[in-house]
Amino acid sequence: MTTTSHLTRVRDYLLTLQATLCGALSEEAEGARFSTDQWTRAEGGGGCTRLLNDDAVFEKAGVAFSHVRGTQLPPAATAHRPELVGKLWEALGVSLVLHPRNPYAPTAHANVRFFLAGADAAQPVWWFGGGFDLTPYYGDEADAVHWHQTARTALTPFGPTLYPRFKKNCDDYFYLKHRHEARGIGGVFFDDFNELGFERSFALARAVGDAFLPAYRPILSRRKSTQYSERERQFQLYRRGRYVEFNLVWDRGTLFGLQSGGRTESILMSLPPLVRWDYDWHPAPGSPEAQLYEKFLPPHDWAKLGDLPSSPSSTPPNA
Repeated sequence: MTTTSHLTRVRDYLLTLQATLCGALSEEAEGARFSTDQWTRAEGGGGCTRLLNDDAVFEKAGVAFSHVRGTQLPPAATAHRPELVGKLWEALGVSLVLHPRNPYAPTAHANVRFFLAGADAAQPVWWFGGGFDLTPYYGDEADAVHWHQTARTALTPFGPTLYPRFKKNCDDYFYLKHRHEARGIGGVFFDDFNELGFERSFALARAVGDAFLPAYRPILSRRKSTQYSERERQFQLYRRGRYVEFNLVWDRGTLFGLQSGGRTESILMSLPPLVRWDYDWHPAPGSPEAQLYEKFLPPHDWAKLGDLPSSPSSTPPNA
């Protein structure tokens, strides 16, 4: 593995991905422009965080690129890989979190990342990670089917077992253990992935990164102008609390960033601007809010549902 050339290729792709995502999201936000924050890290590297705040479509939207390096990995990275202790390391990634203003437009998260340790060693350690997941407040079957079928289509060229495997990874990972509930309807998630060799593993990571817009943009286009009342708005703010809880308690990327001396503003970019917590609140039985818990948060094979006759996929999300 020629590490310098491989790092350059990954970096070039990630920067292109960030620009593509911001361009498409600006179009959805009726031409709103992302602010740009270039930053550096004292130990090595830096990044570029691009943000939309208080827009008509996105209450907050962030697309961040980072390329950081160091001499000592944090405990979050070496807990399961003690052989990496003391090795030089580099980490590159693009991460995205979208918090639309409309409660019927789901929050979305995506990232693609590459990690390299021991570049100066005879056998460097490297892997790709990433994925995307969807957090609706008011679930819709057609949206869920489209989201998962797009993910499955992206992964199918790499073998039939990867989509179900990565879907289960996502269901298991984005789960609030202290609440005994999922964060949303999942998607795909993978980490420590190098089993296809560099070229095919990189191609898989690109396929996942490139699939986000086809998966999310039709849903956003359909939902962003839906009429809503204060009831839906307050439920959205309440459920955003679950998003905050997951990111601060369970998310390994947040932990890695903070432990490695990362830039706090960029690490916590994912948090929504407004949120609420209500003590021991429960949705009314039979309400649309209860349906989220009963029908959409439990793991479900949405892609397979779309394969069935008269399935929700017959009504495309951008209809």
